Parts: sequence; structure tokens; C-alpha cells
Amino acid sequence: MELDLPELNGSTRSVVRIPEQQNVVVSDRVLRLIETSEFQRLRSLSQLGLVAQVYPGAVHTRFEHSLGVYQLAREVIAHLLASDARFSAEATPAEISLALVSALLHDVGHWPYCHAIEDMGLDWVIRHEEFLGNHLASPGLGQLLNEDWGLEGSQIVDFLRSRPTAEYSLAGTVLRNVLNGPVDVDKMDYLARDSLHAGVPYGRNFDSARLINSLCIDWSAGRLCIDSKGKTAAEMLVFARYVMFSEVYWHHAVRSATAMLQRLVFETSSSPSDRQSMLTSWRTASDSDFHSDVLKRATDNQGLTDLASVVIGPQRRLYKRVANLSWSDAPELHRRLRAMGFEQLVRAAEGLAERLASEPCLAAANITPTDVLIDAPPQKLEVQFKVAIRQTASGDFSPLSELSPVVHSLATEQFDHFVKQVRVFVNPKLLEHISKASLSGLVTEHLRTRV
Repeated sequence: MELDLPELNGSTRSVVRIPEQQNVVVSDRVLRLIETSEFQRLRSLSQLGLVAQVYPGAVHTRFEHSLGVYQLAREVIAHLLASDARFSAEATPAEISLALVSALLHDVGHWPYCHAIEDMGLDWVIRHEEFLGNHLASPGLGQLLNEDWGLEGSQIVDFLRSRPTAEYSLAGTVLRNVLNGPVDVDKMDYLARDSLHAGVPYGRNFDSARLINSLCIDWSAGRLCIDSKGKTAAEMLVFARYVMFSEVYWHHAVRSATAMLQRLVFETSSSPSDRQSMLTSWRTASDSDFHSDVLKRATDNQGLTDLASVVIGPQRRLYKRVANLSWSDAPELHRRLRAMGFEQLVRAAEGLAERLASEPCLAAANITPTDVLIDAPPQKLEVQFKVAIRQTASGDFSPLSELSPVVHSLATEQFDHFVKQVRVFVNPKLLEHISKASLSGLVTEHLRTRV
């Protein structure tokens, strides 16, 4: 099929430059989407949020990331059109347009710190994917989608869902894999970009060009796979994600800041009216708007005011880690704590705070219920990419985890057993009255016997 899309046919000359020395090729109609207020709002949303508390260079935005994802989507689709005759024949201009626009706009529904707050599992929190439809239906962006692309916002929302309601052709299903699959352009961009801005090498140690050039299609399942020549690149991508979670996303100080923010949100959202006003405010908020809103909500409680001021306010005084619990160290306790819902963890932390307050040496610390936090990582998150490798000789497809002991070890033995740690954080004032070793002993003993 002859495709006459300005985003792919070489007629477009305009570029947007983003780090690191990357040209994002944009057509006139793509540029019109970028110039909308809905997309420009992404300039005010940090990509990594509280990670910047530990890695000060990690202040890049979802605006930059979205442009990077769009460019990678262009490259992957161009590769598939050139390398797979069936895909070139069956993928329609409408399907490809939908994939390209979805790549560009996939983060438009985000709001400040939404991943950290969604990880709390609170039933009143609306996921950012649900907000996406509201933004895409706005008069400016909605009109452009319809006039320039022949698309409705609801089509993009459905295309990005892990379980879409619409039925797609096999080529359309493959295109969905480009954006939301085992080896997708979102992961490829954020690992490299987050690593660049954080100032660490870990997320950039995979060969993205090799990976893209090894992408192939398993038509029997309608899925994007990897040719055997890309096996090492895929292993390195898994390793990159493993190390980025271990050293950046779940760095203990990042988790401390995250636990502090989550507790703030929990304590200031006790009533239905609070929750509704939060969602209304946050849906279109910038990071600074969010900070102001939460600081204002915390003013009625001195303990919460102090907590807010040192994590999203004018100071930085993160809570200190006093206990680490991994599956390898304490499998049963680790399992029990990870199985708890957020409110259960709060109650367990309050019980621990009460126990510590009863210690004579800590009487002068004036311990409050929010001075102790228990942080458990999300249960569902996996580092492994469940991608298939096409064998050169037979043409058969086999899971990467079966062909690579490295992937199996990282995804299960290392990530689940060591990286997914449960941690206890305390207000630094406690350590002015007791040694860290003694406090750690009290905390661990209480958790083993009372939780």
C-alpha cells in the first residue's frame, strides 16, 4: 500500500531539537498539536517528580519525553514498513496516523506525581489514563484531531489502553504494541532520557538502533517481537530497567520522599469533598500548583505542615531510613507487609510510632503519628519484558526469559527478591535521641512480633 503521510514520506523538513542531540521531525499538523495549551502544559510537569530531590539534574519534563516517544514511534514504524512486506501492505494510513498521534499525546492526561499517588491504590483516585479523554476532548485539541487527522479523542484513549474495547486489525494490533508492549517506545525513551538527566549511565547502556532494527512481527499472534540478532540488545534493555529502578527510581531517598508525599495526600483527603476538590484541582495543575494546593491543605495540622514543608516546600529534610526488609532477609514479614493496602500500612506505622514513643530515651522527641512511615513497593510492577525472540534457523518464536538466564535472574531472583524492599523511614528528629542501630533494632523487633 502506498502511504502518503507527511510524517513518514520524507517531505517534512521541520525539526525540534531535544537532548541529547536528537532531532524530532515534525510535520505542520504535528506542530499544530504541539502548540496547543493541552500539550504545552506538559512543560510544567516533571518527568521524574521527587527523583530530583536526589538527582538534581532530573528536572526534565513530560513535554520533552513525549517528543522523544513520538520520534521513536516514527523510527519503529518506518522500520516495519521497510522490513515487513505484509505490514506495509496491510497497515492503513488511518492506523499509522492513530499510532503516531497516540505516541505524541500519550502523556497529556498526566497530573503532578500521579504515578506515586496512583500506587497508593486508593479507590477515589482517578487514574491519569481516564483524564486523558477530557483533555483530548477540549475544544482546541479536539478540533485539530478531527480536522487534521480525522480522529476522535476516544480513539486515542482506546488505542492506548492495555485492554481496548475496539477491535483492531493485526497490523493495528502490532502498532498498539509499538506504544504499549514488551519493548515499546515509551520504555526505550524514558530509560535513556531519565538516565541522561539524572547524570547516571545505567539507562543508556542498550543499543536502541540495534533493537529497533531487530524488531519483527509474529503474525500468528499479531505481536511485535525481536529477531535473534537483537537478543543481546533486549537483554541490555532489561538490565537497564533493572538498574534504573534499583539506583534511581527506587533509590532509598527517593522512596523516602515518595512515602512522605503519599502520607500527606492520605492525611489531607479524609472527606469526600476533600477528595473531589483534589481531583478537580490536580487534573490541570502544574507541579508548582500541586505544591501550593497540598501545602495549603496541610495548614490545619502542624505535623502535616512540617511534613509538607520539608518534602515539597521551601526546605529539604527527608525522613531517614532505619529498616530495610527484603524477601531474602525476612520472606514472611516481607510478604505480609507487601500484601497490605496503603491504609493498613499507615495503621501499622502509627502502631510503630506509638511503640517508639513509649521508649524513655525517645520521650523528648515528641513523636507524632506521621513521624514514622512504612513504604512497600507496588506489587504488580515487573522489570522483565515478556517479549518473544524469533529463531533464525526455524523461524519459531520463544520467550526471551527461556533463552536468557540473565533476564530470568534479573526479573525474579534479583528484582523481586532484592530491589522490591519494604523500608521504614522516620523523622530525623528521632535520631537526635537514639542511635540509628538501636532504633533499627526496636523497629525490626516490633514489626516481627506485632505486624
